Amino acid sequence: MTLSVPPRRLTFLAFALLTACAAADGGGSGRAAFAPSPSNAFGAYLAGRFATSESDTRVAADSLLAALRADPDQPEVIERAFIASLLDGRPEAVRLARRIPDNSLAALLIAGTDAQAGRWDRAEQRIRALPRQGAAQLLQPMLLAWSLQGKGQTDAALALLRPLAESGRLRSLYAMHAALICDLAGRPREAERFVRIAIGDPQPMTLRLVQIAGGILARGGKEADAERLIEAYARNQEDLVLSSSPNAQRDLFANRAVASPVEGFAEAYLALAGSLRGQGAAEFSLALTRLALRLRPGFAPALLMASDALMDERQYVAALAMLDQVPSDDLLSGLVGLRRAALLDRMDRAEDAAAQLRTIAAAFPNSAQPYARLGDIMRGRQRWADAATAYTEAIRRLQAPNAAHWPLFYSRGVALERAGDWPGGEADLRRALELSPEQPYALNYLGYTWVERGEHLAEARRMLERAVALRPQDGNIADSLGWALFKLGDMPGAIRWLERAVELESRNSVINDHLGDAYWAAGRQREAQFQWRRALALGPEGDEGPKIEAKITSGLPANPVAENRR
Repeated sequence: MTLSVPPRRLTFLAFALLTACAAADGGGSGRAAFAPSPSNAFGAYLAGRFATSESDTRVAADSLLAALRADPDQPEVIERAFIASLLDGRPEAVRLARRIPDNSLAALLIAGTDAQAGRWDRAEQRIRALPRQGAAQLLQPMLLAWSLQGKGQTDAALALLRPLAESGRLRSLYAMHAALICDLAGRPREAERFVRIAIGDPQPMTLRLVQIAGGILARGGKEADAERLIEAYARNQEDLVLSSSPNAQRDLFANRAVASPVEGFAEAYLALAGSLRGQGAAEFSLALTRLALRLRPGFAPALLMASDALMDERQYVAALAMLDQVPSDDLLSGLVGLRRAALLDRMDRAEDAAAQLRTIAAAFPNSAQPYARLGDIMRGRQRWADAATAYTEAIRRLQAPNAAHWPLFYSRGVALERAGDWPGGEADLRRALELSPEQPYALNYLGYTWVERGEHLAEARRMLERAVALRPQDGNIADSLGWALFKLGDMPGAIRWLERAVELESRNSVINDHLGDAYWAAGRQREAQFQWRRALALGPEGDEGPKIEAKITSGLPANPVAENRR
């Protein structure tokens, strides 16, 4: 079918990724553009389209459903109202889905309804009819396998997934679902074999995969392997510490991740939603999480992912509403609290976010994360002393700092330096580099500050050269090296790196100002004047504007290097 009016973002993603519709360019069907007879219907339709383009699912659903009530037989309005209703979690989505059987999202929704009712033959039929392209092609094997498992045909389900789990780009995803089917069918050895394929894939592990794989290993008598898995994940993802009760591993792994084939459907939607969100398709990720939540209401991982998708679209109130649906005693309650604080911060409710983080910190006294996040919020608002205090509490909670903790010392070092405590800041920046010597941002910050203070210039140069080698496309680091060379009197080297920095960060006032200084010192006054004027036009911070104006008027001192060292 052809849509007569090109759909905007949400609708386009849904059709482009999942449906077999023709290109929505207005050609092919010869059908006229939407022109309903009741005048108020068209206004509601336009309001719904605009809300859709703004990712406001509530207003889009309200408006398009109103347009449909006024003119109930317009095919395009039916499809748009269906998608808006699905994205906003409205019950009307099921009724509308039955009116558009050729829409693949609708087919998935109805297949899920059939699965919930135990009509597995019908569910299988609908899934087999999905187009073998786009996201539907990725979902189809998993959903078919769960349909077969719903009919008690475990061997057939595994025969379908096995070749996909043993080779191919998405083998981890299919192996995980094969493991879940084996786990549900009481086949622990096969479940373990498939789960080891899933966790052996080079793709980064998610918290959900750790929970699924760890549970299967632990219940299969491989508790030590499950512990190693969770520890490996926790080294770089400390949120896991907050995702469980004091009896963390026992509670995390006690129950099967999937208790029925219907929940297997939900798991398939969730897994693909996570992959698509990582590729920038937040709206379509939301549609899949909505399908998952219809099959498994209150499913915390799906609620978290839906909230993340809404946050990506700046729908903060709706994102908070998603998090509010997670029970307070859920194993993911700590992680939910961190996400809620992040949302409150995005909404410019810093004090509410701080209160939320302090509540989490009290509930999880051994975790550094709540105070680390609080420090980040304070630092983002340039409340340097408050940030340093929060980071200090986070560091106090560390049992034995290791390489993964360098960001805490780096962040506190920055906060202390900005708050006027350079000895404390310098000590923390050195500590960050002791823990992880090859961190370009720590090398850059410490090296640049030394340059600005006229201290340890030779060592600063070596550090900045290393930082540039580690991050050759970072204009701020290139600027630091250029400025160090300027302070050392190497004007050709300074100009080379500062020009490179301006190329990479053309709209940075400080970098343009630095290049102007280097041009002037090299006798290129006209080019210096141009760079200073550009730096001034880019809105310098604090009292830098008057300083740049003075240079435009009078230039630099006769010996700018000596002047800058004072």
